[in-house]
Amino acid sequence: MKWGWVLVTLYGGPLFAVAYVLSCQKPPAVSHEDFVKPLWKQALGSSIHCMAGDATGVIAAAALSLTWGFPMWQDVIVEYVFGFAFGLLIFQALFMRDMAGGSYWGALRMSFIPEWLSMNAVMAGMIPTMVLLMSRDMASMHATSLRFWAVMQLATGAGFAVAYPINLWLVGVRLKHGMGTVRALGNGGHDVTAEKTSTPMPGMAHGAMTGMEGMAAGPDVTPPQIVAMTVLTLILLGAGLIVATLFGGWTM
Repeated sequence: MKWGWVLVTLYGGPLFAVAYVLSCQKPPAVSHEDFVKPLWKQALGSSIHCMAGDATGVIAAAALSLTWGFPMWQDVIVEYVFGFAFGLLIFQALFMRDMAGGSYWGALRMSFIPEWLSMNAVMAGMIPTMVLLMSRDMASMHATSLRFWAVMQLATGAGFAVAYPINLWLVGVRLKHGMGTVRALGNGGHDVTAEKTSTPMPGMAHGAMTGMEGMAAGPDVTPPQIVAMTVLTLILLGAGLIVATLFGGWTM
């Protein structure tokens, strides 16, 4: 999470530094566990973790594919695939394998659906932002240009805005973890005691449990609800593509 905040602030600008102070910098008399209990902070941490992995993959893919002269439609495909792969295989499965008992494949299975839904929402915001702005400023299509990084900063903010409500739902139904500490969750978020007891921290609202404390109890969601949310994220992604098509250009 510390690296996640650094990366997203680097990509998205000072607003994310403000979000860090408001959601993570606790007053002296309050424990961090108590400070991050509200669901909106849990979801904020989940969104930041998602954006750090996905946006890193997307920006790296954009810098390379545009340098190689790919048209915008190919660039967007590469960005989606690379962003999803980087977010899932590195930031989720690798960095969070302790939450699956140390199993990389277990973490991969656990995080695939939540990461895919988050990625759809992220790209629903990032794609139209990038296509619209780059269509109007060819200089922004070069990674050596400051305009490229300005576009990526705006796209990161747009992706976060769309992804946050999705992550709010994912954390609320315990398909994803929220923010926590080693004291509450153990090293790597894997708390054997919490797994055995499945008891929320005192004072924590239903649906706002952190890390393994919430996920140990199992997702509080039905398969049809997951399907419905999947359809919703695909609709959001489709809407982003339609906006990009109507107001941007795919062939430059």
